[in-house]
Amino acid sequence: MNRTLTRCLLAASIAGLTAASAQGATLRMAHFWPGASGINQDIFEAWAATLEEESGGELEVEMFPSGTLAKPDSIYEAAVNGIADIGATAQGYTAGRFPLSQIVELPGVATTATQGACVLQTLYDEGHLDEEYADTRPLFFFTTGPGGIHTIDTDVQEPSDLEGLRIRRPTAVAGEMLENMGANPVGMPAPDIYTAMQRGVIDGLSFPWEGLKGFRINELVEYHTEVPFYTLIFVATMNQRTYDGLSPEQQAVIDANSGMKWAGNAGEVFDRLDVEGKQEAKEAGHTIREIDNPLEHPDWQKPLQDGIDSYLAELEERDLPGREVYEAALAASESCAAEQG
Repeated sequence: MNRTLTRCLLAASIAGLTAASAQGATLRMAHFWPGASGINQDIFEAWAATLEEESGGELEVEMFPSGTLAKPDSIYEAAVNGIADIGATAQGYTAGRFPLSQIVELPGVATTATQGACVLQTLYDEGHLDEEYADTRPLFFFTTGPGGIHTIDTDVQEPSDLEGLRIRRPTAVAGEMLENMGANPVGMPAPDIYTAMQRGVIDGLSFPWEGLKGFRINELVEYHTEVPFYTLIFVATMNQRTYDGLSPEQQAVIDANSGMKWAGNAGEVFDRLDVEGKQEAKEAGHTIREIDNPLEHPDWQKPLQDGIDSYLAELEERDLPGREVYEAALAASESCAAEQG
């Protein structure tokens, strides 16, 4: 009788596991962009809709924009710990944790968001960045377009014009270059910029055009200097335990919507929003300065090149293959540009 009961319980347990594996899953996704932004709607919501459609409704994504599930600088850790099943964030928000990835942020590596996303995804696909993301399961990588300098009331035409200005910097890498140009870098997550500018905490910021539109910064600044001295990198990544708990069919849908396909989609959205953000500033009558080929410009070349050399030297001091990855990034930059050409 005991054996019969054991067999019945075992059969019931197996049936329960089979039923559970066939059930749908709701995945909590955390990021810091506003819910109404093009980034949320055209990248993350579009990605979520694709998962739901291709899984026959078994996969749903519950979106938590604007840092509502985890603060911007805690989103990656939230994905590691399972507070979020998926997190999308800027690697630079956790300083020093993704040093090789941040090579893509250096001047001259990418001139568009589509190219930057391709470069970063290529470096990961080639295995250069494996150790930096060993604690999660990356889905796709992407970047902004080149970020310039935007100020409330200062017309920045050369580095000396930044002297003494409090400029929000996106990452420590960009912050060092700003400091070398005479600015006082101030670190803060993107959602805090608007209020900080209103209160006079900062005089300006370094940002891509897309961010000026998405975070409504064009309402507060009057001057723009297009000197592409950095590109901000991002990752959308998944908690490994969450992924492992999905059925093979559900995992296949996730896998089919990871990698270069969605890196490219994200890059195209950022590039489109860059155009819209710049047009918004033009229509508002703002002053826009364009610095062509800054790495060859007599005023801007030295501080930018010094920033590149300093960062690579810092990686070497940490026994990291910085120059090797930098050369791989430049090679990927050429191949990505040719593919998109």
